[in-house]
Amino acid sequence: MKKSPNNRLSPHLPILLLTARPGAGKSEIIKYLSGLDAKTRSENYHIGKMKIIDDFPFLWRWFEEDHLLTQMHKERLFTDEEGYFKHHYQWDLLIHLINLEYKKFLRDTEDAGKYTVIIEFSRGKQHGGYTRALPILSYAIVEKLSILYVNVSWEESLRKNRRRYNPEKPDSILEHGIPDKKLEFMYSGCDFKEITIKDDEFCEIKGMKTPYAIFQNEDDVTTEYKPELGIRLKQCLEILLKNRINS
Repeated sequence: MKKSPNNRLSPHLPILLLTARPGAGKSEIIKYLSGLDAKTRSENYHIGKMKIIDDFPFLWRWFEEDHLLTQMHKERLFTDEEGYFKHHYQWDLLIHLINLEYKKFLRDTEDAGKYTVIIEFSRGKQHGGYTRALPILSYAIVEKLSILYVNVSWEESLRKNRRRYNPEKPDSILEHGIPDKKLEFMYSGCDFKEITIKDDEFCEIKGMKTPYAIFQNEDDVTTEYKPELGIRLKQCLEILLKNRINS
């Protein structure tokens, strides 16, 4: 396994992939970090200025466009009438869109080195899981990548997905939801443990060592932003920075 060409002088994590089952607490963690002052966020959590790249707005746009096309009595382009993707490769396209957003961020941001780019997405076994998704990430991302996986059971994912859903704001990052049947079909199976089973600290992506950490959230410390959230998050991010520097 190749070593990732890390920026050893960086005081923060350059790129953090925040991933989990839907409803696990990813967006709440981002909101928590966003609410901290820059000094606290940098010194305690090793997060610089924040740039968020989330695949949800991409896929939600597809739903919106298909809805408008239906109203226009035209053929839906992306999803069927039940809201499932028409093509399996659309899951891959979402990763390519993330790659493109990161490329544009580097192009347009003079002080990009001062940022932590936080990438957020979920993947279930039904559409290839992390085994399929992670290798599609660009080399530019993988060489600076650390992964924080928010661990909840399928049952907890289902509970929180139901709890957070606001039908008045289906496009909201914090309040969107997925119907139970669709959630079970797409996300009940998760392969993150399978791709990390060989090593407790690193997984391999594109032949490079990528540090990862597990944020345990079965007891749900994120919904009400309990004090344990900050404690666990600090521990996880310290592990990621240490392993990134020492890899």
